[in-house]
Amino acid sequence: MVLARDIDDLPKNAANYTALTPLWFLERAALVHPTRKSVVHGSRQYTWQQTYQRCRRLASALSKYSVGQGSTVAVIAPNIPAIYEAHFGVPMAGAVLNTVNIRLNASTIAFLLGHSSSAVVIVDQESFALLEEALKILNEKNKSYKAPHLIVIGDENCDPKTLRHALERGAIEYEKFLEIGDPDFAWKPPEDEWQSIALGYTSGTTASPKGVVLSHRGAYCMSLSGALIWGMQEGAVYLWTLPMFHCNGWCYAWTLAALCGTNICLRQVTPKAVYAAIAKYKVTHFCAAPVVLNSIVNAKPDETILPLPHVVHVNTAGAAPPPSVLFAMSERGFRVTHTYGLSETYGPSTVCAWKPEWDSLPPVTQARLNARQGVRYIGLEGLDVVNTQNMQPVPADGKTVGEIVMRGNTVMKGYLKNPKANAEAFANGWFHTGDLAVKHPDGYIEIKDRSKDIIISGAENISSVEVENIIYSHPAILEVSVVARPDEKWGESPCAFVTLKPGIDISDEHRLAEDIIKFCRSKMPAYWVPKSIVFGALPKTATGKIQKHLLRAKAKEMGPVKMSKL
Repeated sequence: MVLARDIDDLPKNAANYTALTPLWFLERAALVHPTRKSVVHGSRQYTWQQTYQRCRRLASALSKYSVGQGSTVAVIAPNIPAIYEAHFGVPMAGAVLNTVNIRLNASTIAFLLGHSSSAVVIVDQESFALLEEALKILNEKNKSYKAPHLIVIGDENCDPKTLRHALERGAIEYEKFLEIGDPDFAWKPPEDEWQSIALGYTSGTTASPKGVVLSHRGAYCMSLSGALIWGMQEGAVYLWTLPMFHCNGWCYAWTLAALCGTNICLRQVTPKAVYAAIAKYKVTHFCAAPVVLNSIVNAKPDETILPLPHVVHVNTAGAAPPPSVLFAMSERGFRVTHTYGLSETYGPSTVCAWKPEWDSLPPVTQARLNARQGVRYIGLEGLDVVNTQNMQPVPADGKTVGEIVMRGNTVMKGYLKNPKANAEAFANGWFHTGDLAVKHPDGYIEIKDRSKDIIISGAENISSVEVENIIYSHPAILEVSVVARPDEKWGESPCAFVTLKPGIDISDEHRLAEDIIKFCRSKMPAYWVPKSIVFGALPKTATGKIQKHLLRAKAKEMGPVKMSKL
């Protein structure tokens, strides 16, 4: 076989080829808009020039602690300036950034720190006690574990006692640590764009969390792709409602530097804080899981500022958003872009791209169309729904269910130290998401369920997502999650866990449950109708996802639905 040749034999050289990395975005922002606000956190404000200097100081100080290529730096913090700075300062030192979910328990954090061999831990003062407990567990399990350097972030909005406690335990304060570093530090970009930039862990609901490794190349592609699909403009004002510890804030931590925008930090996310920030800072964009959107549309009147002073663009992902929530957000003046993705794909990697011909459709129809997961991002090269038995694409009929698979530059490098999981995830040259979906005639995909969340009742498959979407439209329902409960007759039947809207009378649960079931019978096939209704708050992850595994366990504990004696 004769290999095809290019038209030339011109080689790559230093003038025309360099490794892709989002770190250059920060250097450019400091050059173009040195005095524009980069990060705002309460009374603290920084410019892009200051942020660049602070990130170089961080990289320089880490280098003095012998942190470089092959090292991991963990950060345990909410959305505050230090975690934003770590997205640049840590990889500028050549190290890998591991942002840790602040709502994990100590044993899980102990696993993460040990598995990632974190050499340094930068921790918010309010999470220091949690870190101490994690390190104690880790030390007891592994006597040879080398304790990491501890850097504590002080915050004027927090109780000073927690900061004093950390300093007494030998931690160095973050601002003091930056003083060690050089603001003109000559950082070096990676020689190879395949070099790791970040490490993030999956939720690990049934086993140990898996460490998702991301590259400089992938982060670069996703940072720009996320801005393009959302139509973000230069100078965007972005509100951090999405945790930066979750998929590096869907890579928008780097995007905001590329756009020379302004980051508004929000330590605690509440509807009142979101509306206030929109009015005060002229916020143009924010990202949030559907559960956060639900809280925004159901906020008390005294917590809102409506009508909105301007259009606010919202990117939602993390779970399939109910059409009723999308409709309510639109009514309030929010322009919602619906995306879908995973930790393994740098966050969202598909988008329900809006079509102009939808503009003339009824709002309810628009919301239903916008609830689909859509098409691939610009930065993702391959997306399909396939039959897992033969890897053939399913027909675009909106009915045939298959697994969502992806491939391209915005798919992870792999799971850290986990060859078995990598072999399964990358089987047949695709990344397997584990999500079940259909493909519509227009090519847009729509999730029907996680493979583990499908309810098999008799010989019929029931999509918990579709049942939830219908129940969400009940006027008394604030939140709902549907899981399988054992059933003596059908094997499994739907069980709905619901949270009611504030002000709804809960004194007669039996009557309420009957009303919800009657509502369901009028809206869905009989075998979809939940046979059990359970009232109460729903357990959630730190990023607002409902923890279905806990609800499945609860439904199992309730025992099977008894067979009717009639």
